[in-house]
Amino acid sequence: MVWPFYVLALIAIVSSLKVVTGKQPVHALLYMVLLLLAIAGLLFMAGAPFAGALEVIVYAGAILVLFVFVVMMLNLGQATADTEKRRLNSETWATPLAASAALFATIAFLIQANTKAGVETLAVKIVTPKEVGTSLFTDYVLVVQISALLLLAALIAAYHIAKKADRPLPLIHDRKNSKTKESDA
Repeated sequence: MVWPFYVLALIAIVSSLKVVTGKQPVHALLYMVLLLLAIAGLLFMAGAPFAGALEVIVYAGAILVLFVFVVMMLNLGQATADTEKRRLNSETWATPLAASAALFATIAFLIQANTKAGVETLAVKIVTPKEVGTSLFTDYVLVVQISALLLLAALIAAYHIAKKADRPLPLIHDRKNSKTKESDA
């Protein structure tokens, strides 16, 4: 049962190319959702259901929704809306529809096959969330602590950069005027 792997990998490759070469940001984001779902399917097949579930929940669910909101808030104007209406035809929707249908059919087949014959993956052993947590906090505890410190340092740096941005920058001619006033006094 290797063909679902190749279908999911092909969907991931085509979607990633469409993300990079896409001219419309909303279309690129939709292809990115398709890409992340295909990668989640690959992770499930590789015996990492925890990583696959995190991929769907965190990346495809939360982060890309945030990206969509940012694109919507940009308000690209009426010209972009008119261009979208002109491009809204069957040729535009053919590739995403075919890729989505292939992804849905592959995942439906995998779910149906796994419920009948037990869980069959490409991995030798399925990694559970308990094993991931145990490994992170025993074998890789130093790496987890260092990454936590790096994230804390980045948070503090971002706060200070944003705090400095609130203050107005002094103008060059104000410095010259203050120097001449000091020399007069």
